[in-house]
Amino acid sequence: MNIKLRLTIMSFLQFFVWGSWLITIGVYCFQTKKWSGAEFGVIFSTLGLSSLFMPALTGIIADRWINAEKLYGILHILYGLVFLFVPQVDNPKDLFYVIFLGMMFYMPTISLSNSIAYNILKTNKHDVVKEFPPIRVWGTIGFIVAMWVTNLTGNKASANQFYIAGVFAIVLGIYAFTLPKCPPQNLISKNSSWLETLGLNAFKLFANYKMALFFLFSMMLGAALQLTNMYGDTFLSDFEKIPIYHDSFVIKYSTIIMSISQISETLFILAIPFFLKRFGIKNVMLISMFAWVLRFGLFGLGNPADGLWMIILSCIVYGMAFDFFNISGSLFVETSTDASIRSSAQGLFMMMTNGFGAISGSLISGYVIQKYFTLADGFKEWKGIWLTFAVYSLVVAILFALLFRHKHDPKSIEQFHH
Repeated sequence: MNIKLRLTIMSFLQFFVWGSWLITIGVYCFQTKKWSGAEFGVIFSTLGLSSLFMPALTGIIADRWINAEKLYGILHILYGLVFLFVPQVDNPKDLFYVIFLGMMFYMPTISLSNSIAYNILKTNKHDVVKEFPPIRVWGTIGFIVAMWVTNLTGNKASANQFYIAGVFAIVLGIYAFTLPKCPPQNLISKNSSWLETLGLNAFKLFANYKMALFFLFSMMLGAALQLTNMYGDTFLSDFEKIPIYHDSFVIKYSTIIMSISQISETLFILAIPFFLKRFGIKNVMLISMFAWVLRFGLFGLGNPADGLWMIILSCIVYGMAFDFFNISGSLFVETSTDASIRSSAQGLFMMMTNGFGAISGSLISGYVIQKYFTLADGFKEWKGIWLTFAVYSLVVAILFALLFRHKHDPKSIEQFHH
């Protein structure tokens, strides 16, 4: 089978097994289980907690001791088994621990899948900048298909979403063992320091001012990254409580409206090679940050009737907001680090965005929404919530523009071509 097709299948399933529950677990927790915003915020923080150490740890293991594709397969099988158990859980405290265990297995596979794809493409003499985005785009398509399956089968508030995730994760885990071998690149010599022996030398990147600043902004943007995943579907579903919107299309098909965000991602991923070569990594990341301001601002001002265009435009802008930072950030790490620590460095990027960033984002937003934007009857003031997030994103964008210095060098992008 064609190598690009095999990586495309991996990419599709990688995000299918996440999209089947990530956007709709809020509806399950709030509507089916009747849990509070604070309890839900804690459950969602598992994505961040597991990303604090697992991507970096698995990156080290893949760099040193075990083939990346085998480690990837094992993690997906374990993730699938955990998610088959999720529907048996009856209280938020237990669900926190179960989802946390599942996320410890799943979150590292995101950066590992990038490392595997880069490795296999390079080994087979493919142009990574040109060939990787069209492969990665199928991950987003997998996410969309999973959201549509969950919504159209009537499972956005049911436990079946977790069974869908579990079964397909196990299938992906088995499939991973058939991929071309990606052996460890960073073998230990007798003269290695203890940092090198433990695989912790990637942490030395924090001593480099530019890399440290990049990781800091990754964390600040990571805080914004998960907010629409956490609250987007619930926000749209909450319009049901306002009589004039009760029967609107948005209420019935909120997950499908939210999936416009992922459909938009597919277009922006394909545009990344052009934008990177034309504007450079710093400007592409800056464009992403201003896109987050629009994403949140339009949500704050939109509604399911005459403001529907704002909700849809917000979903379109999301593609640029998400991809331009995540994928250009991953390519920045790839072009700025030594081959011997690439998997570990990708793990660090993941740790800062989906680890420290996502934890602070989910816990602080859960607290702020509960304290300042939730009325006595439990109704949430969504306009204030989204506009607050928009102001935060604007501050981050301005700071990044002022502080992050990176000269655009087309050659650093071109090195992928060889």
